[in-house]
Amino acid sequence: MVYVEGFVTAVPIANKEAYRAHAAEFVPMLKEFGATRMVEAWEDDVPDGKVTDFRRAVMAKPDEAVLFSWFEYPSKEVRDAANARMMDDPRMKDMSASMPFDGQRMIMGGFASLVDDGIGGGAGYIEGSVMVIPSASRDAFRAMAEQAAAVLRECGAIRTMDTWGDDVPDGKVTDFKCAVKANGDETVSFGWIEWPSKQVRDDGWKKAMADPQMTLKEGAKAMNFDGKRMIHGGFTPILDE
Repeated sequence: MVYVEGFVTAVPIANKEAYRAHAAEFVPMLKEFGATRMVEAWEDDVPDGKVTDFRRAVMAKPDEAVLFSWFEYPSKEVRDAANARMMDDPRMKDMSASMPFDGQRMIMGGFASLVDDGIGGGAGYIEGSVMVIPSASRDAFRAMAEQAAAVLRECGAIRTMDTWGDDVPDGKVTDFKCAVKANGDETVSFGWIEWPSKQVRDDGWKKAMADPQMTLKEGAKAMNFDGKRMIHGGFTPILDE
């Protein structure tokens, strides 16, 4: 099962190319340590929410864009070993000293995959989300995610991924739990949908919501899901290695 290290970051808009170059520099070391994929996606269609949203999650300033990013590993064990090696690698110290963004507002965490439908890579558009699920509703969430994934794939999605928070640390400034106002009996889920393009995404959702199999409201009600605390948005990949 794929293990995901997920990130949300606020980056000055003027530093877009510097950020992409910084991330690209990191790829060889990440692959050396066992990661199979690294994706960085730049804000495109990130709506304001009534309770919370991506911009509030990382305290984004007016001149900053939100990045939705992740690393994929073959297992948690590989990810843990990679993180341990990074901490002792002098290359990390050099990269950390030249980060073109405020690392204190970056939120990150480890997530175990629950539903992974399709083959990732080459997406022209990423639809990212972070949500909070009652911990007792894990199986109900998986069932709903599987049903939604099947419909979305029929409607043009390349891959859907839904995860379960496994190693989601508290942050000094902000973190994933704060982003969705999670309480003690809830778990954070980090997920995304890969589409060939934004237009396919828009058309795909119209088809999906007209499909009688897409009973999301019923599933959400069954697992006591609070949709008001879900944050979501559309992102354009700037790196996919």
